[in-house]
Amino acid sequence: MPPSSLHPKVYIRLLYDIVVFLCRLPFWLLHHSLAALQRRHREIGREYTAKREVPRFLPRLVTLSASEDETSYHNSASDSEDEPLALIPPSPTHSTAHSPSIPPPPYHSLSSPPQHGPVSPPSPLVADEKPTPPSITPEPTTPTMSSKHFDPNPTHLLLTSLHSQTLTNPSLALDSQNKILYLRPSSKSSSQRVHLVSGGGAGHEPSFSGFVGTGLLSAAVSGTIFASPSAEQIRTCLFSRLAPSSETLVTVMNYTGDVLNFGLAVEKAKAAGKRVEMVIVGDDAAVGRTKGGKVGRRGVAGTVLVVKIAGALAKRGYKLDEVAKVARLVAGNLVSVGASLGRVHVPGRAVNKEEEGEKLGEDEVEIGMGIHNEAGVGREKMELKQLVGKMLRMMLDRNDKERGFVNVNSNEVVLLVNNLGGVSVLELGGIVAEVVKQLGEDWNIKPVRVLSGTYMTSLNGLGFSVSLLNVVNTDIGGPGMIELLDDECEATGWPAQISKLTWEERNQATREEDASNGEEVGESGLRVDAKAAQEVLTRGLEAVVAAEPDVTRYDTIVGDGDCGIGLKRGAEAILRHLSSKPLTGDVVIDLANIIPVVEMEMDGTSGALYAIFLNALVAALRTTSQSEKEASAKVWAAVLRQSCEALSKYTPARPGDRTLVDALYPFVNTLEETGDVKKAAEAAVAGAEGTKGMKASLGRTVYIGGSGFEEVPDPGAWGLASFFQGLAGIKKLEEDSNGWEKL
Repeated sequence: MPPSSLHPKVYIRLLYDIVVFLCRLPFWLLHHSLAALQRRHREIGREYTAKREVPRFLPRLVTLSASEDETSYHNSASDSEDEPLALIPPSPTHSTAHSPSIPPPPYHSLSSPPQHGPVSPPSPLVADEKPTPPSITPEPTTPTMSSKHFDPNPTHLLLTSLHSQTLTNPSLALDSQNKILYLRPSSKSSSQRVHLVSGGGAGHEPSFSGFVGTGLLSAAVSGTIFASPSAEQIRTCLFSRLAPSSETLVTVMNYTGDVLNFGLAVEKAKAAGKRVEMVIVGDDAAVGRTKGGKVGRRGVAGTVLVVKIAGALAKRGYKLDEVAKVARLVAGNLVSVGASLGRVHVPGRAVNKEEEGEKLGEDEVEIGMGIHNEAGVGREKMELKQLVGKMLRMMLDRNDKERGFVNVNSNEVVLLVNNLGGVSVLELGGIVAEVVKQLGEDWNIKPVRVLSGTYMTSLNGLGFSVSLLNVVNTDIGGPGMIELLDDECEATGWPAQISKLTWEERNQATREEDASNGEEVGESGLRVDAKAAQEVLTRGLEAVVAAEPDVTRYDTIVGDGDCGIGLKRGAEAILRHLSSKPLTGDVVIDLANIIPVVEMEMDGTSGALYAIFLNALVAALRTTSQSEKEASAKVWAAVLRQSCEALSKYTPARPGDRTLVDALYPFVNTLEETGDVKKAAEAAVAGAEGTKGMKASLGRTVYIGGSGFEEVPDPGAWGLASFFQGLAGIKKLEEDSNGWEKL
């Protein structure tokens, strides 16, 4: 049809379409210009990200929140997070805000530049199409652990956290001095035959303070962050924070410090006539049998299932033997594996170069990372699907000779997906879905119970763990594991509510009984020069304090970084004790008065070892005092030898295992041979230095890979060697070359 025959309305429509197209053309051109700028930005993004700058040629078509800049730039076209922002020409009332003559406000000092992209116009050519706005996201940078904390004081943080449990659960009381959280006396708690006690280092909350409550734990004992409580703390709990006539089951994760300290307290309780059993839980399947060696499997999140099932059985009134039997059955049928995207920072601890060097890459995940920040068994780049598949193979593959710890063949399997502290609830849900999917599709396992949440953390660790419980017959003629798992409990850390009755009862009862041993140490007659002994001992303790930075640095490389702080804390506590109660000259009395200070102030593995050694030393000195009256070098050598033999009953550590024993034994051996303390101290230093390059067979260092052990000595051995150096006056010979000889 010729144009002259067109209807006038058609001309009007064509004219309208042309005008609309011409109006949209500038925005369409701008859209493609921004896309070109985006490609250019990606090419140089890493350089600008490193400098924390924004390329000046980029348009300021972004939305900055008030927290990012004092001036807020807003696009009013859309308030929806799901819709792309539309580019709208500035209205007269907002012309100054977007005027090109006003430079954009600079970014403040943030951890990373705001990751907002420029807004995009709707497509001018295709109706109803929602274009994807071009993103101007900086190149990804390697994530670093956060060293910022609302409360950076670890001591205050721990005590206030424990106190908070008594605020959220009125049935709990806190012994703040010993860091014991326990059930208040009541008819409900006192009538229970068996009580459960657990604990360990802080930083794993809600384990175990959040599990104190009816149907779970009767008490939990906390150490400092990532360090076990002392044996004296645990003994106080067993002797005076539980119902007097109760029997006790102690559950503890398989870490050397926890096993030693809880074991020492349990043995003391048994010696006092109390009925106590201890169950050690090692459920980690990441570290293989060869690497685990003498240490065995670590205790991780699966431990909470042992606590829940045993606690429910104890609540039902079963005997100690039956509760312990079921707890061991549960522990023996558990497997767990964890994974993390990064390390955590311990409040109050300075970030050093070694820690910064251990950070994971942007796409890396560490499999098998422990709950104390120790390294895992390997780092890989993989997505969630591949990660979950590998974790499940570690737990379920019966052909894996290094693992295959449990044959998960039951018709009933319990799945626990645990948040290590920093995973969002949203992301944890996705992880749970992937785990359940692969269990069904690849292993034909359909869990009868799926537990998901935050049960055992590593502070704010950006990771998770998967635990599987192979349900078996409890064989006690009573309830099964699933029934016990379903039993109600009343604890803030378990997914259950505190009952209305407990809130209204407002129980304020406490237990304040004295937990002292009630033993007075009598004079032995074995004496030294009190003044000289005080000077020499002070010098040795000051040497330990001075060595703390080095010990901490070494332990950060091959451990969890707490060894130096623990030794320094113990040395400073003894120095305070000596200033208020100077030595008397009777070696048995003086050493017996120092031991409680060590047991209270020094936690972790080294604290337990020192406490056992010193207790054995007192016993040897007391025996020797029957035939000797002067504590000569020969006498000290003999009693130190006896203490070494006593210590060997509680730890398999021997020279060559890369422990403090590598400094202790050379000192004792040389003192026996020469009677010269200076030579003995030099032998201890040589023994400590000899641990460089020595592979550890005990302690947390076993789980840590890399070559750090080749570069630094064992932290515990170096700390003890520093003490011996101070005793011998090696570093201050020009001032006093006969200090030890006076003693």
